Amino acid sequence: MKLSAGTQASPPAANEKTTVARVPARGLPGRGGGRASYVEAAPEWRATTRQVCGLWPFIAGSGTPMVGVPIGRDLRSAATVCCDPISWFARAGLIANPSMFVLGKPGLGKSSLIRRMAIGLCGYGVQPLIFGDLKPDYVDLIGALGGNVVCLGRGQGSLNVLDPGAATAAALRLVGDARRKLSEDALGRRLTMVAALVGLNRRGRVTDIEEAIIAAALGVLDEHHQPGEATLVELAAVLEEGPETLRRVTLARDNDERYRAATDGLQASIVALIDGALGSTFARRTSTPVSLAAPLCIDISGIAETDEKLQAAVLLACWGEGFGAIAAAQALADAGLEPQRNFFIVLDELWRVLRAGDGLVDRVDALTRLNRQKGVGMALITHTMADLLALPNEADRMKAQGFAERAGFIAMAGLAADQLPAVEKVVALSQPERDLICSWSSPPSWDVVEEREAPPPGRGKFLIKVGGRPGIPVEVVLTGAERAVHDTNKQWRQR
Repeated sequence: MKLSAGTQASPPAANEKTTVARVPARGLPGRGGGRASYVEAAPEWRATTRQVCGLWPFIAGSGTPMVGVPIGRDLRSAATVCCDPISWFARAGLIANPSMFVLGKPGLGKSSLIRRMAIGLCGYGVQPLIFGDLKPDYVDLIGALGGNVVCLGRGQGSLNVLDPGAATAAALRLVGDARRKLSEDALGRRLTMVAALVGLNRRGRVTDIEEAIIAAALGVLDEHHQPGEATLVELAAVLEEGPETLRRVTLARDNDERYRAATDGLQASIVALIDGALGSTFARRTSTPVSLAAPLCIDISGIAETDEKLQAAVLLACWGEGFGAIAAAQALADAGLEPQRNFFIVLDELWRVLRAGDGLVDRVDALTRLNRQKGVGMALITHTMADLLALPNEADRMKAQGFAERAGFIAMAGLAADQLPAVEKVVALSQPERDLICSWSSPPSWDVVEEREAPPPGRGKFLIKVGGRPGIPVEVVLTGAERAVHDTNKQWRQR
């Protein structure tokens, strides 16, 4: 039915059908129809807020945090993801504790993630501190940042666990309660380290009486030696001499036999430390003092992987020395004598220490409980939750699991499916998140073009979980400048 101009359409007859034309999504075909057989994607640009300030605030948010160190891109939206425990705690308020726990199979980039955060935090003025680099993964990085590298191990250096370290110089600048508190803290750390080394070497716990004897002996040494002079050799000599202070602690009074019965076991353990496998590292004065004036890495890669006892002992000693230096720096800052500084501590290969001996979980727990007022962020790295739950003592397993529970967030690389139930006791995972983590643990394929093994599909990919919030899947992308200090396969490259 055609209509001419100026006429009005009459209603259709009862037997006449009404046809409704539907326009396809791509337009009407034919001449003048405007059909588009191919719809091009809209162009996209990325720029900083300074470059595109007229478009800020954006119409739609990225959905990922933009506070902290840029670590990579979101695998879903390709948006930039910024993340580090200090910025998320202090600036964004996203987490309640400035710490993170990293899980993942070997070779998937856990160390690369932490190195990226260390570089970014160093740019923010936060000092990265690596107390015990086993591989080494961080030596080149700290050297490139202009930091200090301290080598420990047989024939490479020694660390005197009786040396108060930075606490001595700091205490001389303090007065009153601040000086007394720092001095007592240094004494407590030395006591903890000696007891930990004795327990590690004897593969058994140190009793409360033995700890009291060690504390009394340290007090005697402080009265007769300058800070840093006394070593385990002098400690053994004090136990052999048996001054009145030690006899009072053992309730021996004037009975020499009772004193010997109370101290012989401890004295024998300390002598075994001096003359045994650990003696060359801990029975001499400190070769290189630990300084926090610049980024620091304590390199212990010279210790063989089969020497698990020495590795665990050196790691514990490094942590104790480092945390003591941090306590001294914070005491000076609280007194207004030094500017307030923040530190990013990396505790890698946590599983090595936890398996080294009975009771070491308590020692690690005591060393790593740094409260939020200390201005310290921390990254604890291990392979799986099974590393924390494989301890023979049930109490130790619960304490070790608390390391992950207290962390501000967890970053997970590829994990096997049977490892996820243990993870879900700490953070909730949806089914898509489980599938994603399991897919990242797949082995690499063979590249027929390059005739070599292709990179693992999960390398550089992490799921960041904060409590019950949905996880953020991110891929860490290294820049050209970073690759030179991120190569953990140098020996294979040289071959």
